[in-house]
Amino acid sequence: MGMRETIDQMRQMMSQELEKVCDKQTLEALRVRVLGKKGELTALLRGMGQLSPEERPAAGQLINDAREKFTAMLEARQDALRAMERATALQRENIDVTEPAPLPPAGSAHPVNIVMREMVDCFTGMGFEVVEGPEIELDHYNFELMNIPKNHPARDAQDTFYIDDNIVLRTHTSPMQARTMLTRKPPIRIICPGRVFRSDEADATHSPVFHQMEGLVVDRDVTMADLRGTLNAFAERVYGKGITTRFRPSFFPFTEPSTEVDLTCSACHGKGCRVCKGTGWIEVLGAGMVNPRVLEMCGIDSTVYSGFAFGIGLDRIAMMRYAVPDLRLMYEGDARFLGQFR
Repeated sequence: MGMRETIDQMRQMMSQELEKVCDKQTLEALRVRVLGKKGELTALLRGMGQLSPEERPAAGQLINDAREKFTAMLEARQDALRAMERATALQRENIDVTEPAPLPPAGSAHPVNIVMREMVDCFTGMGFEVVEGPEIELDHYNFELMNIPKNHPARDAQDTFYIDDNIVLRTHTSPMQARTMLTRKPPIRIICPGRVFRSDEADATHSPVFHQMEGLVVDRDVTMADLRGTLNAFAERVYGKGITTRFRPSFFPFTEPSTEVDLTCSACHGKGCRVCKGTGWIEVLGAGMVNPRVLEMCGIDSTVYSGFAFGIGLDRIAMMRYAVPDLRLMYEGDARFLGQFR
């Protein structure tokens, strides 16, 4: 049998074998059998030494053409196998994007943030503007412009976190009242929500970090009646109809006169219960008319303008709203606790 016939038979054999190949391992075995160092085509190449010098060029050309042909056939089958693998993988990994899927677990709003947003909505609805300021504050704004003298107990290191003699972690959000009055002319109507810091031991009702919302109104002819009307509107918005306020005389350096403000107990609506200890009232905030000395220190003529201010503890409001028995629960990050407020 001549070399051309032998090569034709090898080509027919490869065509038949390639149709049966369905994986890379079988394809590689066929390549080695035909084109490997001990393969059938290589054996033909080694047998050229038995040919006459005149026959060798033609035989060599036939073998080289066959090698190129066989290599192309193998590569074509390899490409076909890859395409089949891709199609199989795509079929296996196919996802129906229209199929309903369970939603991933969602986080929940913190009860203090819930209360803060509601109160911001309440007061902005009454025309107040939200202002924010630094948590690391100068003593000048935190104490001096709030009419808190050097010897006042609130300035003691046992109650205040001092960074140095003139810089503190703010003990209330009132510094933003001073900053606002120093940079704006009346009328002023602002609220200042945010974190504040005091040197307290953490227990069921105290924390070294808590949240407040200060409110300030400065304008002509502002009276205590305006303060009470504002707080009554706040109480009804947060706790519902029938909740009213009660004012009790108190003292704060930055307001005169000053008052502690109680709200009708939202649990019993004034009838008396365990929450309000039978009184029908819950102490919620401090308020009063802005001390004329504070107005003057901030560059506002106290003979022309007057104002009122109030400070609300947001953590206490949240505890009352959701009947949380221990303030520490608010800050432990327990997902079981926070998940109740979705």
